[in-house]
Amino acid sequence: MKNNKIIIWSIVVIIAAVLGYYFYTKNQTQAISWKTSPVQSGDISLIVTSTGSISADTTVQVGTQVSGVISSLYADWNTVVKKGQLIAMIDTTFLAATKEDAMASMEKAQLEVHQMKTEYDRTKLLYDSLVLPRADYDVALTNYKSAQSSVKSANSLLRRAKINLKYAKITAPISGKIISRNVDVGQTVIASFNTPTLFTIANDLSKMQVQANVDEADIGEVKVGQQATFTVDAFPNETFSGKILQIRLLPNVIQNVVNYTVIINAPNKALKLMPGLTANINIIVQKHNNILKVPANSFHFIPPAEYYENDKTLPDSIKIQFKSARIGSLSEGDQAFLWIKQDETIIPHKVTIGITDGSFTEVSGNLKVNDIVILGISKEKTAETTTKNPFMPSMPARKTR
Repeated sequence: MKNNKIIIWSIVVIIAAVLGYYFYTKNQTQAISWKTSPVQSGDISLIVTSTGSISADTTVQVGTQVSGVISSLYADWNTVVKKGQLIAMIDTTFLAATKEDAMASMEKAQLEVHQMKTEYDRTKLLYDSLVLPRADYDVALTNYKSAQSSVKSANSLLRRAKINLKYAKITAPISGKIISRNVDVGQTVIASFNTPTLFTIANDLSKMQVQANVDEADIGEVKVGQQATFTVDAFPNETFSGKILQIRLLPNVIQNVVNYTVIINAPNKALKLMPGLTANINIIVQKHNNILKVPANSFHFIPPAEYYENDKTLPDSIKIQFKSARIGSLSEGDQAFLWIKQDETIIPHKVTIGITDGSFTEVSGNLKVNDIVILGISKEKTAETTTKNPFMPSMPARKTR
């Protein structure tokens, strides 16, 4: 009798558990939806990014070859000058005195030549008449030739003094605009091994260039003639374009990273770009037009096992590939699977991967525009029904006053 009661209670507990599970699962239903994106047609570019600075196409630093005090300035910041135009003047007091001294030395040397020639002619006459010995004749000839050399030396010093006096006039070596003035009237400049810079002249500000610092990891993809776009903080809503003119071989180490300078031409007809602006550069190293592309994260999706293990239409070799699929290891030329939604089912399509810009990836294969590509699974819980599980305990209701 006791055993019968135990059996009856065991059956009651099992029925209660089954009913409880039934009501619980019924009220916790879930709806599953796919995250999707259509296959698109368009262009895609492989881009190398870098930063750099803007400078004039040709910039000349104007210095001085003589020392002295700046007596006059005929140009200032942003002054437009022409080649050969006088832009500054150095005080010529000492230079003029040096010239006069050189002229006096020249006259003295010429008088000595005249005197030595007279003595030489007289000595030669006496030597030819056998009156003077050969030694006296050689001394007179040597003194005459030495005086001639003194004239050449004095003439050289005079020319140098005249040139230095001419250098006191600072002229523009090229036509352009002055973008820097480093001296004032009354300032002393000293010409030594390092010539002081008085002015900096930019030849033509309508033709600028960008000096981009490209990382060593990307420099192998950069080639002369490639297109580039860049922006500057002064005009954040405007994009400027140019073309790579030169890749300089001298490495620059910036924060322990090797960089190479890439020169990009930058037409500046509107004169918006100014020397020294920081440029954010995108170099287009590869571009494909009118291709099919999908979001780059399309290849990060691998469906749950039940979607392909129970599919008898898929070969076992493909199922093995799904099981061993690796995320993020794909590169240009590799083959991979995309899952395409057709009605309520998803079907794998094998595609060949092209270039990627980080957001979209080029694909080729048995695809067409507007095919729906699966990106992931989106699960949304439905609202619970008001039906309660009769076997679950309920909290006592709070009484209101």
